[in-house]
Amino acid sequence: MSDIDQMGIVVDWVDACRTGDLAGLLDLYADDARVECTCNGTQHYRGRNELETYWGPRLSTFSSVGFGLEEINPVPHGIDLEYSIAGSLRIHASFRFSAEGKIYSTLCTPSPQNSHDGCAC
Repeated sequence: MSDIDQMGIVVDWVDACRTGDLAGLLDLYADDARVECTCNGTQHYRGRNELETYWGPRLSTFSSVGFGLEEINPVPHGIDLEYSIAGSLRIHASFRFSAEGKIYSTLCTPSPQNSHDGCAC
């Protein structure tokens, strides 16, 4: 696992989100990858088809309202990322990776919102 550029994979993930590249985004995930999203109730997705169902509408929104990278940090066993949507709604995503260099899990949770931005959710 030490030879895998986890930070680079997450930067590619960010680029795919910014450009709305669904196929490119899905290619970063392992075939049996899972996403858990707690932003609007807890939702679980597993495998390419379910990830496509999850990410498709979100990428369309990201590319139309704006997707910003706020923070990206290596953590034990992966990478943590904070991003913003429309300049105000902040999301925290934790990525874990397979030995083959693919994302095998993503956990998305709402981040504390900036008090001067108000709540966008």
